Amino acid sequence: MGILNKILTAFRGGATEVGQSIVDANSTRIFEQEIRDAENHLTKAKRELTDVMAKEMQASREVDRLKRSISEHEGYATQALEKENETLAMEVAEKISQLDQELSEQETANVSFTAHATRLKDLVRKTERQLTDYQRQLSMVKTTESVQKATASITDSFAGSNSKLLNAKDSLERIKARQQQFDDRLVASEQLADENSDKSLHAKLAEAGIGEQKSNANAVLDRLKARK
Repeated sequence: MGILNKILTAFRGGATEVGQSIVDANSTRIFEQEIRDAENHLTKAKRELTDVMAKEMQASREVDRLKRSISEHEGYATQALEKENETLAMEVAEKISQLDQELSEQETANVSFTAHATRLKDLVRKTERQLTDYQRQLSMVKTTESVQKATASITDSFAGSNSKLLNAKDSLERIKARQQQFDDRLVASEQLADENSDKSLHAKLAEAGIGEQKSNANAVLDRLKARK
């Protein structure tokens, strides 16, 4: 059982490494998609903020209307009391009590909408700033990747060109060596032919002072002196 657990652990570790390598290979694409997802959420948040602000304005208008209505009915109740019509005054007072309750509810709702709108506005501003920063960094990341790919391409091309130049140099050296070998064989062949000819023998006799010698000015002068 212990060995099986270790095998399963090793398998999970290998799966984790594969997953991490996939994430690393697609990190820029993932980052870009995460930014798009955040932008979509931001759009939805703005729509919700718009709805909340609209409800806040409606609640505020309702509060104002209820306040006016209460003030108006208080006037009615006062007039009824002045006319000593307590029954009518009581009926108006009940209406005012109902309006007070509605006013309290609308004021509570208005405060809630205002607080919610304030929080959403703050979150939207922070998110917009963060997204702007991420978009700038994404642009820098993409630019860096493009430069790195271009650099790698240039390096590979240079390495390939350098290798081709080295190959060309080797070919040139082989050609020169082959030509030099041909010239050496030609010279050797000529030397061998000279050694096997009469020309070589005459040259050796002349060096030894044997045989017909070529005359020179001193020899001619000596010969003329001997005749006197």
